Amino acid sequence: QVQVVESGGGLVQAGGSLRLPCTASGLTFDAYAMGWVRQAPGKEREGVAAIHTGDGSTYYAGSVKGRFTISQDKAKHTTYLQMNSLKPEDTAMYYCAAATGIVSWWAFLLPSAYNSWGRGTQVTVSS
Repeated sequence: QVQVVESGGGLVQAGGSLRLPCTASGLTFDAYAMGWVRQAPGKEREGVAAIHTGDGSTYYAGSVKGRFTISQDKAKHTTYLQMNSLKPEDTAMYYCAAATGIVSWWAFLLPSAYNSWGRGTQVTVSS
């Protein structure tokens, strides 16, 4: 059974940084893609960053491009989301997710592309 566990959330002032690690276990093969999805109260889920675990291609939502960086350490089965220049509007529950099937290039930021999810870690950015 695939288990995805994320951590690293917390309270940070605007302009600050956080790094969210995510570990996926129980996979027979590496997940095809790993993604980060966030959901703020009253809003829909938003895919913010994703990585193709095979070739390392990365994908970002326009709202975080240039501020967030997704990376992976395959030896540790860990994916990271480095978040810099945080804004109050980045406040949300952040979920890490794994896609064990093939994901089309246009779908990497779609929450529906992922089939294994962590429980989330809260990120709160104060102004």
